[in-house]
Amino acid sequence: MKYDFDKIIDRTNTNCYKWDFNKQMFGTENVIPLWVADMDFSSPEPVVKKLVERAKHGIYGYSLEPEEFYQSFQNWLEKRLDWKIKKGWITNAVGIVPAINFAIQCFTKPGAKILVQTPVYFPFFESIQNNGRVVVNSQLKLVGNRYEMDFTDLAAKLKNGVKMMLLCSPHNPVGRVWTKTELQKVAELCVENNVLLISDEIHADLVLKGSKHIPMGTINSEIRNNMIAMYAPSKTFNVAGLATSSIVIPNQEIREKFQDYLKKLGLHLLNLFGIEAYTAVYTGGEDWLEQLLEYLETNYRFVQDYLARSIPSIKVIELEGTYLMWLDCRELNLSQKELVDLFVNKAGLGMNDGAVFGAGGEGFMRLNIGCSRFILEKALRQMKKAIDDLTPTLS
Repeated sequence: MKYDFDKIIDRTNTNCYKWDFNKQMFGTENVIPLWVADMDFSSPEPVVKKLVERAKHGIYGYSLEPEEFYQSFQNWLEKRLDWKIKKGWITNAVGIVPAINFAIQCFTKPGAKILVQTPVYFPFFESIQNNGRVVVNSQLKLVGNRYEMDFTDLAAKLKNGVKMMLLCSPHNPVGRVWTKTELQKVAELCVENNVLLISDEIHADLVLKGSKHIPMGTINSEIRNNMIAMYAPSKTFNVAGLATSSIVIPNQEIREKFQDYLKKLGLHLLNLFGIEAYTAVYTGGEDWLEQLLEYLETNYRFVQDYLARSIPSIKVIELEGTYLMWLDCRELNLSQKELVDLFVNKAGLGMNDGAVFGAGGEGFMRLNIGCSRFILEKALRQMKKAIDDLTPTLS
């Protein structure tokens, strides 16, 4: 069927984190929310249909995952990402951020060094710090309008007592889809230094034309034995509120240790609606996804062209994956506080402050383009007016 991504769906008064809590997040209700990483699109019809059918049953007791739950995910990974995995490698979790925290608690001790690559999804370093571990940062390098890993720095850091590395692949917020060569280098360094690699691949399916996501588990057998890969349909199919994720751990010893840890926490059941949605998207969501990717591509190109033409002081970092654009606002010559004030209070846009993504995020803002073109156009017009009004002050 043909999906209408231009359709505007009112999400207010649904306890929506993105739309109903502007006052708490930005200090004002008068913003277009373009921040938290979920989309304003209805999920695929097979998901909606399956959830409605299940809700009509009227009994919502304890549920376990059927065989189809696992098979649908295995088939999806093999077809979409060229990775054939075994059912026994899969452990389920209520979300990737919780799973990252569990992995940190399970495989490292307080005071352990854990490496991240900023600017990066801020729950990475929050998870490290909240668990009493030490953040080690190997900052990404901006080369032109595209980020690269600093392998000289990464090698030096990993050799200095690091116990775990958190890899964001594809990367949020800078939009990189790492190449096979880049992933091979990361894998070699982690294996060489006995660093357990946690590969967050939640955006694996959200890759634009010209790029291809490579699962870390397909790089080689050595890293496959020294890694935990994390997947979820939440970002791809807009079902984040159903809190269902899959943790792929090929190494039996690592897997059993992780599973034992989850048992000790009493975390052995998933949300029954999450189970239904998970199976529905991985068996019937591919057509919706292909249409979504086309729409996101046009949204990205629209923003890119608009800024180049009308707001050249804001540069677009090349987007290869995710629906999160990383905007370079450094030419505005504003402090980070002034930059946030400009977007929130003058432009009326609720976007992510780049500084929260760690070192290298200052002077940047993150824009969620997972919305209708109408909303995106309105946001850009408001952005242009605010910056035009600022120009006399700057000069």
